[in-house]
Amino acid sequence: MSIISVNHLFKQFRIAKRKEGLLGSIKNLFVRDHVTRTALDRISFQIQEGELVGYIGPNGAGKSTTVKILSGILVPDGGSVEVMGKTPWKHRQETVQQLGVVFGQRTQLWWDLPVIESFNLLRDIYRIPQKQYERTRDSLIASLELSKIVDVPARQLSLGQRMRCDIAASLLHSPKILFLDEPTIGLDAVSKFAVRDFIRKLNQEQKVTIFLTTHDMDDIESLCRRIIILNEGRIFLNGPLELLRSQIAPERRLILDLVDERTQPDDPDAQVIKRENQRVWLRYNPYTTATPQLISRLTAKYPIRDLYVENPPIEEIIANFYRNANL
Repeated sequence: MSIISVNHLFKQFRIAKRKEGLLGSIKNLFVRDHVTRTALDRISFQIQEGELVGYIGPNGAGKSTTVKILSGILVPDGGSVEVMGKTPWKHRQETVQQLGVVFGQRTQLWWDLPVIESFNLLRDIYRIPQKQYERTRDSLIASLELSKIVDVPARQLSLGQRMRCDIAASLLHSPKILFLDEPTIGLDAVSKFAVRDFIRKLNQEQKVTIFLTTHDMDDIESLCRRIIILNEGRIFLNGPLELLRSQIAPERRLILDLVDERTQPDDPDAQVIKRENQRVWLRYNPYTTATPQLISRLTAKYPIRDLYVENPPIEEIIANFYRNANL
């Protein structure tokens, strides 16, 4: 059963063009030129109840615009959307009762209030029965390890702490659908693991449908079985994660911090792609070259201060996908 249905969704924005210089600034007061940008170009997709779908693409692809339309914040210029059988911008109150939304670069917490007071205000906004609220609140505080910070004002929290509180705030009314827009942006490694683990359990144990937009390929790899790739307002791939892997050469990056910047690391299974002083980036295929063996060979051969393994940036993966798919 489709819990979200999007058909031929179309959205444009009219943007003012500013003239440069003093004379241009004066002209802007009286006459403004505009350009029209297409954010979503008649896209269609379905999401089934209980799915966890990754919605990925470069900046400006239309990801956040899609989330805002699905949550009823924006009204499209064409096409149709149904969320649990209702049009979100026409049935706003009924729809938002079943939605949770987290924007990684914004917060729904009141900046100067202790987190628990923000939770209490959201209880009143969503009209959550007191016993249900207390049960859900206490469960979220325990699951996200918030007991030591719920009495702290939001402005005093670290980014990782605030993100965990924002996720809890979005789930207080027990929504059936959760929209996550860049939930791990700017987080340290420990916070990322904690957020990902909670998202995974929420989907698997409580069957909450999750729509995840992110630039972090590790989020996609660890959480999503299905992805939708969006670029310039159009969908170029909609299917299992393995489909993306099959379209491009699999790749990992090994980053070495060398003791001596004169060292020239060399290995038959890895290619140097970038160098900055003592730091060197190597590219390798994790399916044909085992990461531990590669690291073992390099550390035995060269003096290395530190090393890291990471996925290529999502923009680069998508660019490779476009090239290989001849798009």
